[in-house]
Amino acid sequence: MIELKNVTKIYKINDKKECKAINDVSVILPDSGMIFIIGKSGSGKSTLLNLIGGLDTPTSGTIISDKLEISSFNQTELTKYRSSYIGFIFQDYHILENLTVKQNINLALDIQNQEDDEKVDEILRVVDLTEYVDRYPSELSGGQQQRIAVARALVKDSPLILCDEP
Repeated sequence: MIELKNVTKIYKINDKKECKAINDVSVILPDSGMIFIIGKSGSGKSTLLNLIGGLDTPTSGTIISDKLEISSFNQTELTKYRSSYIGFIFQDYHILENLTVKQNINLALDIQNQEDDEKVDEILRVVDLTEYVDRYPSELSGGQQQRIAVARALVKDSPLILCDEP
């Protein structure tokens, strides 16, 4: 379960201006299923996902994920949370151009100090990228690159996968 209690996120634009991306949001998300967050561009959807995923910290409020108050985590704890509990699929894929398809997918396991070629090979089959295993992202279509990002999120077997406009 994920719970946000009175979460606000303010970005400082400069010394005099601020942008309130999230304002006093409270919500309890269920333990399972798909949850869709919809809204206009600039309404704070990506900020909300980044807060839940521990990529950003709230200006105020509390975020509880799986009974852990992640909003109070230090950077080391946030890194462990992200690597073990969260799978991310970003809008712009965040795949590394100098790594092959397989290396990009393996990166998710490397961060967890794991190695499992069978699991990677199975995920490659699931996302239909087996024949592209040794290619680089620049040699693939946008859809194929996005499937690398999906495979990287799936290979970790994370309890939670956050997708930003997948």
